[in-house]
Amino acid sequence: MKKIRKIVFLAGIMLLCGGCGRKTTVAANPGDGFVAADDKIRTLEDGLQVAVFEGEDGFETFLNNGGASSDGEVVQFLSQFLVADIPEVSLTDNAFGCSTLAVKNETEEFLFGRNFDWNNCEALILLSKPDQGYASISTVNMDFITQGAGAMSVVLLSENIRKAVALYAPLDGMNENGLCVSVNMIEDSETIEQNTEKPDITTTTAIRLLLNKAANVDEALELLEAYDLHASFGYMVHFAIADASGKHVVVEYVNNEMFVTDTAVVTNFYLAEGEKQGIGSSQSHTRYDILQETLAEKNEMSEDDVRDALDSVSKDNFGEFESTEWSIVFNQSQNTASYFHRENYGQCYRFQID
Repeated sequence: MKKIRKIVFLAGIMLLCGGCGRKTTVAANPGDGFVAADDKIRTLEDGLQVAVFEGEDGFETFLNNGGASSDGEVVQFLSQFLVADIPEVSLTDNAFGCSTLAVKNETEEFLFGRNFDWNNCEALILLSKPDQGYASISTVNMDFITQGAGAMSVVLLSENIRKAVALYAPLDGMNENGLCVSVNMIEDSETIEQNTEKPDITTTTAIRLLLNKAANVDEALELLEAYDLHASFGYMVHFAIADASGKHVVVEYVNNEMFVTDTAVVTNFYLAEGEKQGIGSSQSHTRYDILQETLAEKNEMSEDDVRDALDSVSKDNFGEFESTEWSIVFNQSQNTASYFHRENYGQCYRFQID
């Protein structure tokens, strides 16, 4: 594993005037020019926080111990590793919808866009600098981490424990190599429970595995092949994965067998050829078609174009109770991430791994 470069995280709040290219910074202190991102959990706005985790994350120990075949086993490991009572990781019965898009810009840089559709939730942007592994930025729905009476009890945990638990529950992210990954749900009664002699991982720990250890799509696929996957929350999911060379795939599981399909667009239905192809929500087909039409019109897109494409398939276009809780435009060549919260595409929170 290559030596990790010194990482500087800059979290700049920018008001868009024709995109993230023009910015008005809001300083944490006069003259700073950037919002501080450090080991403290800081609120950017209602429902959106940011923090940095640096040091020993325990993930190599987790893998060396055989991983986990359920969310409960992840919690058990974390409780032992942190010597603390850790909350369960769980979901409500509501489904979440997502859209991803991979494309290049006019200067041959590769971009990856991601929408996460859900009810209003507490989102944490987590910048990770582990002792062993690649630096990364990832997003966590903190409402998925519950204890006792409900999700609000997570606030009773210390910040260090909240961050440590969040490291094991990412839903998307990018690492310092430009490797991007996102989990998207498929509305299907089936789930994923591979059962061989391989070590075990869950959906969210699979994302942490790829962010920490994969430099490109090929390495990501080799890693996933080396583990038995067990679906977190019992949901059927697939992974959109893209790297800085422009390779982009979806990884799906049919009858517990892993399938890989080349695709630039992923929403919430099966794309692999075979008996499951096309199964998923009808709206996810609509979003897929919209993004494919956008790609057909523009095979090169700026970051603003990707933002607008994500806006075109965000939840406010469909008159539903959910919202697109966050949208992200990753520049895989420049290692930047531009976040938009709750469909406010006029305000951008920009981060960089340098």
